[in-house]
Amino acid sequence: MLYYLHYWSHSFGPLNVFRYISFRATAAAITSLAFCWIFGPWCIRILRRLKAGQPLRGKEEVHRLAELHSQKKGTPTMGGVLILASVTASSLLWGIPTNRYVLLSLFGLLSLGLVGMADDLAKIRQKAARGIPGRVKLLAQGFVAVVVGLALAWEPETSRNLYRVVVPFVKESTLWDLGWVIWPFLMLVVMGASNAVNLTDGLDGLAVGCSITVAFVYAVFAYVAGRPDFAGYLFVPYVRGGGELAVFCAALLGACMGFLWYNCYPAQVFMGDTGSLAIGGAIGIVSICLCQELLLVIAGGIFVLEALSVLLQVGSFKMTGRRIFAMAPLHHHFELVGWSETTVVVRFWILSLLFSMIALSSLKIR
Repeated sequence: MLYYLHYWSHSFGPLNVFRYISFRATAAAITSLAFCWIFGPWCIRILRRLKAGQPLRGKEEVHRLAELHSQKKGTPTMGGVLILASVTASSLLWGIPTNRYVLLSLFGLLSLGLVGMADDLAKIRQKAARGIPGRVKLLAQGFVAVVVGLALAWEPETSRNLYRVVVPFVKESTLWDLGWVIWPFLMLVVMGASNAVNLTDGLDGLAVGCSITVAFVYAVFAYVAGRPDFAGYLFVPYVRGGGELAVFCAALLGACMGFLWYNCYPAQVFMGDTGSLAIGGAIGIVSICLCQELLLVIAGGIFVLEALSVLLQVGSFKMTGRRIFAMAPLHHHFELVGWSETTVVVRFWILSLLFSMIALSSLKIR
């Protein structure tokens, strides 16, 4: 909302700074970070008072992982509400509140956050790690993807970009026109991103730390896509108004940094499905708005590896009766082969940063 202050810049020149996305994105990141720092302790106290403790997975009880994670039992979960609140407040404060892309991203963030909250509450009531049925979560994610797609298809201007997908590192034939295939593709993107972040959220600070680098990549791409001069020079589809997604991504980045303050080892709070489903879904929606869905495979490389490890483990066990990994997702495999939790997390952060650097290089290497 502060964007509108620039209309009075003729009376007070410094107000003109509120026009610039770069300034507002930086301010959004700082605001989200400060929000989490200020309200984090209060949120943790409330969750502890509500006895919103994180139950351990049943499989861990018959595994050495039970011993490694025994101290985590009872740590409050649903801390993702702190991320949702800070991103929403910061995006509306520093972004243009009527921007369709910001509204769609917030819709996905909050909708999937509610789904995750229902899942966390079910786990707390059952005192088990089962939660709500997986098909319910998939239906909710698919519904969000369809709503976003319909909203973009409604306007002729946004509809043109909806059916196009950028192929990273390719200059000629950079855009794929998927036609009707876009609808199952949109659902795949939102479901895949949301569940991949959820699977990664198994160690202190792992998922939220990797989300920081992915949010930064999409903040840069949103800024470029929102400027016709930059977009034309770098062969990125111009998305009119898409630059405001840089503010949203910066707010998400700042919120993740602020939450990491309390989620790093040993975690004082977990974000739970409330945060992980929401973050992944929101990033997926941002990628859809920018026609950069395939880039998510590179920038979110850690999330892809985590999800892939689960698919391979389940597929191998069903087909051959053998397991490829000591345990899936992948971060638990490395724990069981002797890496400490902090070693796994920091090394995965390093890899996530590397994937993000590769993704950013696609702006120029074509």
